[in-house]
Amino acid sequence: MAKTRYVCDACGHDTAKWFGQCPACGEWNSMGQIAIGDERSSSPLRRGAGAARPTPLAEVDRHEKPRLVSGIGEFDRVLGGGLVAGSAVLIAGDPGVGKSTLMLQAAHELTAPSGGRVLYVTGEESARQIRLRADRLGLAGDAILVLAETVIDGLDQIIAQHSPQCVMVDSVQAVRLSSVEGTPGSIAQVRAVSDFLIGLAKTMDLPFIVAGHVTKEGAAAGPRALEHLVDVVLYFEGERAQALRVLRAQKNRFGSVDEIGLFEMGDGGLREVADPTGALLGDRSRPQSGCAVAAALSGTRPLLVQIEALVAPASYGTGRRVSVGIDNARVALVLAVLERRAGVTLGNADVFVGVSGGLKLTEPGSDLALALAVASSTNDQPLMQDAVAIGEIGLSGEVRAVSGMRRRVQEAVRLGFETVIGPLGEAAGLAPRAREAYTLEEAMDAAL
Repeated sequence: MAKTRYVCDACGHDTAKWFGQCPACGEWNSMGQIAIGDERSSSPLRRGAGAARPTPLAEVDRHEKPRLVSGIGEFDRVLGGGLVAGSAVLIAGDPGVGKSTLMLQAAHELTAPSGGRVLYVTGEESARQIRLRADRLGLAGDAILVLAETVIDGLDQIIAQHSPQCVMVDSVQAVRLSSVEGTPGSIAQVRAVSDFLIGLAKTMDLPFIVAGHVTKEGAAAGPRALEHLVDVVLYFEGERAQALRVLRAQKNRFGSVDEIGLFEMGDGGLREVADPTGALLGDRSRPQSGCAVAAALSGTRPLLVQIEALVAPASYGTGRRVSVGIDNARVALVLAVLERRAGVTLGNADVFVGVSGGLKLTEPGSDLALALAVASSTNDQPLMQDAVAIGEIGLSGEVRAVSGMRRRVQEAVRLGFETVIGPLGEAAGLAPRAREAYTLEEAMDAAL
């Protein structure tokens, strides 16, 4: 008889009895019931149990197989140079953001140069729908094998029969195993399906790309353990009203998690953005108050982005703080330093902060640009048009240097920004008009 356990959908914590609130993460109504006895005894991964034998470390083959390059530069950049044999890649994103389009275009590019095959398993759409999408994208050929199936028990046999070089599953919430109780997308099915697919990737030494939905909080749907099991977790982000799409690595065992890929959605599918800075900066034909340019570092690539701020009198007694694209805690810290160390009064004002282009900034090198944008909006005084601000702000009001300063300054100068403000140090000689600033007040004097 199968034993019943309750697993938290948010963090993966499991207990013997149901709780309204997860004891581990505190999430409400997140405990789902699974029958672990049936799952463990009937899982297809158990077919080869006991077949593996331990190998001395000195005898393990050290030669790494070459990565499978998709041909989509931005996709390969985020992966760390291409797909690794035996890896499991999860692409998560909102419905309609373009996950299926990205996977289908990647499948086409994978088969084009090598002549190999890609197995595309779809549980959400029919084979006819996949063909219609391929026609709209201008993709053709017999190298993409479409399997429209929701029950994937025999997937290992199909792979052995057709020998694809890559397997794609769209999506993990739409397929199931007949040996496990529950509907597709349930906690038990997502755990079992993920375990099954990852096991196939490791035993057959094939890269697997799996699409997944996200929750309203923006995390991958299903048990949190799903992200821990796979090798790479990619988030495909973007607003439906905007054409820009951002592919971001949340986890990557084979590369950096700081890399991002930029795409533009059009009638012909996803197109790589050749000039990321142009897409992120927007129109800068005339000076405007509340706008500052930051030189952010995304992995190995510097990106120039525009930070916008609007400071307005509060409608009520307490001012609101709203930020889009920058962490709220980071914004609160910068605003507190501005008010306490630089004399910018913000207590009775609403402050709205955003990053143009829909990009999310997570590194502290954009602190100085954020502070200058808020100060510019408060004084209603535009900053210099050709100025870029680089630096991290400390609680005492000092501006600290950040990593990759030379690359940031070089990218700013290459794009025509001659004035660079911040603790430049040795990088000061790279800018035609360097404005070294080691305190927030010095930076404001140089920029305003």
